[in-house]
Amino acid sequence: MPKEKVLIVEDEEDVLELVRYNLDKEGYQVVTAITGEAGVKVARTELPDLVLLDLMLPGLDGLDVCRILKNDPTTAHLPIVMLTARGEEADIVTGLELGADDYVTKPFSPRVMMARVKAVLRRKNAAPPAANATVRVRDLVIHPGRHEVLVKGEPVALTYTEFRLLHLLARRPGWVFTRSQIVDAVRGDDVAVTERAVDVQVAGLRRKLGACSDQVETVRGVGYRVKG
Repeated sequence: MPKEKVLIVEDEEDVLELVRYNLDKEGYQVVTAITGEAGVKVARTELPDLVLLDLMLPGLDGLDVCRILKNDPTTAHLPIVMLTARGEEADIVTGLELGADDYVTKPFSPRVMMARVKAVLRRKNAAPPAANATVRVRDLVIHPGRHEVLVKGEPVALTYTEFRLLHLLARRPGWVFTRSQIVDAVRGDDVAVTERAVDVQVAGLRRKLGACSDQVETVRGVGYRVKG
């Protein structure tokens, strides 16, 4: 039985063929486009399981493609992994805020690229736990209903904001959340959270998590995630 279908939107022929070869080798169905306009059209007609999207495309660039796909109800659910050049941190952040799921920087190792593809597809196929469901990530256990966090079985006292931040990240292990996404999700009517304050909250959270502090990872120039 063939694996999922992946759309590659990439105008560099050597990169396109490298990615196609590795996807073919793993048994994925592959469709391609070499312009942003064609990528949008193929995404709408083929409805792939994942889109590998180069940001530096002629004409309609990758960020525009991402914006169009995420604003179209037909394609909004499609996971997107961005292919970016080094030094494009601002574009990476913008892409993630538009709804992209992950990114791979060029030049990339085919093994790393395939690992990211498989991880995103796994997350796509695994629904996040319900808001009140207990979350377990390695030695970390979060009980939302009791507002309780256990590290290796021992309770840890967190503030309201720290708890919401940790719960947000832990419900989707491996997903990268930008600072602005964290602010939008964590901020309450009576809680002032700014992007700069997120870094302070994460630092305090790590201190309290002790042996599990390294599970909250910084993704340089982008935001934070909990290791899966």
